Amino acid sequence: MKFTLSVAMSPLDQLTELARTAEECGFDSVALPDSLFYSEQVSAAYPYTPDGSRMWTAETPWADPLIAAAAMGAATSRLRFYTSVLKLGPRNPVLLARQLASVAVLTGDRFGLGIGLGWAPEEFEWCGAPYAKRGARVDEAIEVLRLILGGGMVEYHGEFFDFDRLQMSPAPARPVPIYVGGHTDAALRRAARVGDGWASAMMGIDDLRSTIGRLAELRAECGRAGEPFEIQAVCVDRFGVDGYREQAEIGVTDAIVVPWLFDGHGFDADLSTKQASIAEFASKVISNV
Repeated sequence: MKFTLSVAMSPLDQLTELARTAEECGFDSVALPDSLFYSEQVSAAYPYTPDGSRMWTAETPWADPLIAAAAMGAATSRLRFYTSVLKLGPRNPVLLARQLASVAVLTGDRFGLGIGLGWAPEEFEWCGAPYAKRGARVDEAIEVLRLILGGGMVEYHGEFFDFDRLQMSPAPARPVPIYVGGHTDAALRRAARVGDGWASAMMGIDDLRSTIGRLAELRAECGRAGEPFEIQAVCVDRFGVDGYREQAEIGVTDAIVVPWLFDGHGFDADLSTKQASIAEFASKVISNV
């Protein structure tokens, strides 16, 4: 099993040092969250809390995850980075392809793209993208990203995106893996059909087990049962060495963790406190799983 450090809602001036510490302590990756803005009013419920409320405020710090990955990549040599997850629906994939190629090349191909549709209509509409048909639009966006990032002169003519022959250079030396997030049936089908993996939000072990089983069924239906596939999980009820071993047994390949929360510290804890929690987690868990 691999371990990924989540730096969600951490002060931005901590990010590069957290990355260095994670690399020194044996973490495989850093997961970078995405939020475009905080709208005062929102017309949809946040899907990952019981009451639909957001877990952050207008003052909560967010870095653009691609810029953060480039900065943290410059401060490390082995650590990987991936978005968990970037809201693809509000974004133009042609512009995004330019950014992704740059991050992948600048980090020495240590970058993966975790994507979701996005849940807030305001993020779509105020960024110039339609909220209607967002699933189909994201399916095309994934095709566009893979096409451009594959290198060479390419063109695309779809329902939502249309362009003649173009090339972006340099292209990444290796394909940028795409991890699809979401808990709905449509999201799981998308992950099984086109993803290099699936990323969970907060889930209990029983829900994870059933979801991983469903993904296996869907991947078999798509003829992809034998292909490598990452399961990136934020499990909320199994911790410690035995807990992570149980996660691995049900198919989790990459556990996303926030060690300072386990120790009772908040997202805004100071840097040294977080570094101590990272080191302790690595000593007690990573070294023994």
